[in-house]
Amino acid sequence: MTKSEKVEFVISQLNKIYPEIPVPLEHKDPYTLLIAVLLSAQSTDVRVNKITPLLFARADNPYDMVQLTVEEIREIIKPVGLSPMKSKGIHGLSEILIKKYSGQVPKEIELLEELPGVGHKTASVVVSQAFGIPAFPVDTHIHRLMYRWGFSSGKNVVQTERDAKRLFPREFWNDLHLQIIWYGREYSPARGWNLEKDIITKTIGRKKVINEYLKTKKAR
Repeated sequence: MTKSEKVEFVISQLNKIYPEIPVPLEHKDPYTLLIAVLLSAQSTDVRVNKITPLLFARADNPYDMVQLTVEEIREIIKPVGLSPMKSKGIHGLSEILIKKYSGQVPKEIELLEELPGVGHKTASVVVSQAFGIPAFPVDTHIHRLMYRWGFSSGKNVVQTERDAKRLFPREFWNDLHLQIIWYGREYSPARGWNLEKDIITKTIGRKKVINEYLKTKKAR
């Protein structure tokens, strides 16, 4: 297969497996999505989805959030980890949204990245999932699969994002980044990986990756 044929194969397979694409983090608007994505750093979506209802019951908009102290926010979000940093980020970005944006979440990645606790990946998720603006947020699953499929070098997520945007048509970015995440979790995980169930990697995967898998399997 040529690289373009491999790209087409990936898109077709993911569309077959995930014709409807669930959004991992529960939210009701751009603000609650922003907070949920911020909380998900070095945590799991399952854990975040258990905590956000508790937080949003107290404050689901920046005006109510700034009425809470940083310590109060921290107590609620402790189970997701990194609560000292995240609670300051949530309180601080809520203040800025009120002062600079009349309580609204901006649609520009560059403006989102200026908010406390908001990095490039978080900003990309928000513009993609909240506003439908094409973006390609790269998480650990996408980074791993782009390497396994021979689409990127695996050096860093910045390069992986560049490669993904170069290879995949812009109109597919928002669906693909979610489809690849779900596929990585369900069929091509970092641990407990079964190549026989991973039809995409088995078909187009990097030879080095497949050979390493087979050697490991033989050694067991």
